[in-house]
Amino acid sequence: MQQPTKPTNVDPSVWSQLLDATPVQARHLIREGAYHAPTSGLCPGFAQANLIVLPKEQAYDFLLFAQRNPKPCPLLEVTDVGQRTTKLCATDCDIATDFPRYRIYEYGKLVAEVDNVVDYWRDDLVSFVIGCSFSFESELIEAGIEMRHNTQGRNVSMYLTNVDCIPAGSMSGKMVMSMRPLSPNQVVKAVQISGAIPKVHGAPMHIGDPAAIGVADIAHPEFGDPVDIHPGEVPVFWACGVTPQSVVMNSKPPFAITHAPGCMLITDTKNVDLKG
Repeated sequence: MQQPTKPTNVDPSVWSQLLDATPVQARHLIREGAYHAPTSGLCPGFAQANLIVLPKEQAYDFLLFAQRNPKPCPLLEVTDVGQRTTKLCATDCDIATDFPRYRIYEYGKLVAEVDNVVDYWRDDLVSFVIGCSFSFESELIEAGIEMRHNTQGRNVSMYLTNVDCIPAGSMSGKMVMSMRPLSPNQVVKAVQISGAIPKVHGAPMHIGDPAAIGVADIAHPEFGDPVDIHPGEVPVFWACGVTPQSVVMNSKPPFAITHAPGCMLITDTKNVDLKG
């Protein structure tokens, strides 16, 4: 199987441990502050997850938003108010420490990016754990499809598109999509594989011309890193769990915590259990 390339500025011994780690071991390394980079390619076969944390006053609106927009926001778990631990997608899992990096928003403005959010935690917060396309990447790799961002040691490319999400209460915004370049003869296989796992975004939203979804310059993603697109390859776009950050920037709730794009929670949930 294709092995991910070590991100720059990651200790080789930590990287070696992560390549052989179980999900709980990976979470412990992240919790201890040993790893702060993107998680694509780690713990293949296990679902990874995005995050948005909101005060309970905004939580119902976001729950309704996720229900209306299951492609970018497929919910894996919603926590009780004030709870930092998950009960369904993972055990021994602390929402405030087990993502490699987090972002803090106030009234739609990014005010900090931090390694944990222990000092930001409040008793009125509700966490939404959202499926991630990194989950089905291991299935694509097993089918012989290269994940270019992995082989180049980069974060996946993510773009703010002109595709409107369905509003819900105070929540509205444009959809973010992640892109992977594929050869034309791989596209159908990729659609079939990812489409079988709807709880981690499912089949692509768009294939081909980036301008059709409002992406003016594919070499400059709004989130993540650019990747090389070889002659003859087709850009394939999936709905992305960074969409809640677009919604936060547009809707401007007084406070929100998210993961840093590409820096996901590695859950105990197996991809095969999300197929349906």
